[in-house]
Amino acid sequence: MSESPNGLARILEVGFGFWPSKVLLTAVELEVFTKLGANAMTGEELGRALSLHPRGIWDFLDALTALQFLERDGDGINARYRNTPSTAQFLDKNQPAYMGGILEMCSHRLFRFWSDLSEALKTGRPQNEIKSTGSSMFEALYADPARLEQFMSAMRGISTPNFQALAEKFDFSKYRTLCDVGGATALLSTLVATRHPHLQCVSFDLPQVEPIARRWIDKAALSDRVQAVSGNFFEQPLPRADVVTMGLILHDWNLEKKQHLIRLAYQALPPGGALIAIENLIDDARRENAFGLMMSLNMLIEFGDAFDFTGADFWTWCQSAGFQRYEVLHLAGPCSAAIAYK
Repeated sequence: MSESPNGLARILEVGFGFWPSKVLLTAVELEVFTKLGANAMTGEELGRALSLHPRGIWDFLDALTALQFLERDGDGINARYRNTPSTAQFLDKNQPAYMGGILEMCSHRLFRFWSDLSEALKTGRPQNEIKSTGSSMFEALYADPARLEQFMSAMRGISTPNFQALAEKFDFSKYRTLCDVGGATALLSTLVATRHPHLQCVSFDLPQVEPIARRWIDKAALSDRVQAVSGNFFEQPLPRADVVTMGLILHDWNLEKKQHLIRLAYQALPPGGALIAIENLIDDARRENAFGLMMSLNMLIEFGDAFDFTGADFWTWCQSAGFQRYEVLHLAGPCSAAIAYK
């Protein structure tokens, strides 16, 4: 039986998927979209602004055009390139919705580490900085304030649409307090507090993160309703609250530590309280959410024994901790909120 042309096209599309990926990641790294801003520039002008060698300028910019990350007025060397509405909004560093930080991290770190996926699959061991330095990703991050802030900025960019969707879709009216565990820049706390003025929020993270969170809370003018509290969730109880949130936290850990965090949340909640885990939740049949499945492979590359999970997995762990009811709330793209009620 012959293979369909569409099947072959899909094989080639995925097999060569690193080509368009690296073109986009390089454009973010070189700040193509930031240099353009609201302007249109010729290839020569933009190449000069980016310090590019003439050989690659037009192939690079026209590839970005064909991939629909740039728009081009005219043809030939006098054509002018400009941002698309999406790249202008999300990939210009001067815009408030900039989310290129996570793509910068992909270009600087993950692109290299994913070349060792086969080794990760054979050994079950992480393939990141730990191979050369002996330090885990988090150990390296927290030892370097500049890198920590860059990482926090990257996670802020990718998390904003999901946290905003949670603030809009979840019914917070019956609750008065919220604790965001692993709160980083306090993004979730500030978005929820802005949307729901009756809530008092705590952003809980390690001591190294507290000054970063405080700066973002002050920037949002919410220091009267959002606190940054430092601690270590493997060494102490969580602050008590009506709602405990964990945004992309549980997938960082192995099963034992996942269950530990869920038990801590149960202990911090009153009857009727809610634990909300925001993750790229894998569908229960493990057939559809390819991004969630690949994120789980990324956890293998980063941590070895960490993994992403299905809603059914989450509910099994929550039942063991004593939770009474469970639901899933879709947020944005491949991300959902898994919610367990005490």
